[in-house]
Amino acid sequence: MLDSAPDVTAETLLEVNNIEVIYNHVILVLKGVSLSVPKCGITALLGGNGAGKTTTLKAISNLLHSERGEVTKGSVKYKGEVVQDLDPAKLVKKGVIQVMEGRHCFGHLTVEENLLTGAYTRGDGKAAIEADLEMVYNYFPRLRERRRSQAGYTSGGEQQMCAIGRALMSRPETILLDEPSMGLAPQLVEQIFEIVKAVNEGEGVSFLLAEQNTNVALRFAHYGYILESGRVVMDGPAAELRENPDVKEFYLGMGDDGRKSFRDVRSYRRRKRWLS
Repeated sequence: MLDSAPDVTAETLLEVNNIEVIYNHVILVLKGVSLSVPKCGITALLGGNGAGKTTTLKAISNLLHSERGEVTKGSVKYKGEVVQDLDPAKLVKKGVIQVMEGRHCFGHLTVEENLLTGAYTRGDGKAAIEADLEMVYNYFPRLRERRRSQAGYTSGGEQQMCAIGRALMSRPETILLDEPSMGLAPQLVEQIFEIVKAVNEGEGVSFLLAEQNTNVALRFAHYGYILESGRVVMDGPAAELRENPDVKEFYLGMGDDGRKSFRDVRSYRRRKRWLS
């Protein structure tokens, strides 16, 4: 768990300004979403399934066009430069890379071959790439053990580690991490988030992570945004969001009197202040 928030004066790397996203020219998915990611920060993008988290990440990484989606209003800036129309590969060279939901390893390649594919945009030589491969293995000792195994035959947790490690091999400044806990046992989820924290602190990599598991995300993030129906309905420092009564009620399943049943939360959901 993080003991303190980052310096509030830290440089802002990523700025999403009031974007709208439409699919197939008719389906409005994001409705005026704004957020920022500071240098060396961990920022959580929270909300239930269908809230718009993955779409937000794809709007930033420019992967919408393959799904007939587009940013129709607003802007995405990285280090002050408008990047929403930039080719995804060029964005990777600028230091922004997305780890997709569901991991998407190359199943027929070994773990190490998968990791090395992450370095394809680099031109700094074999020695630097080998040094970074060693760095990845230091953060993910399990990958070192499975380096010669076909990725398709590794566990879900190992594949998630492989996907994050592959992203690190591009030497990113910012990683967009989509649903890292999906399909993993609680112990593995904790392990993955501990590694995210270690990479953030050890390598200075910023993270914007989309996550349904609000509880674990707010324990490791510095700042959080909560999305609902394509809108940001709440944001603030993670420590404050953890103690916010509405967040406890709607997203952590708890109220002032302790844990609520799903039925209680579901019926109370109609009275959310931001929907009135």
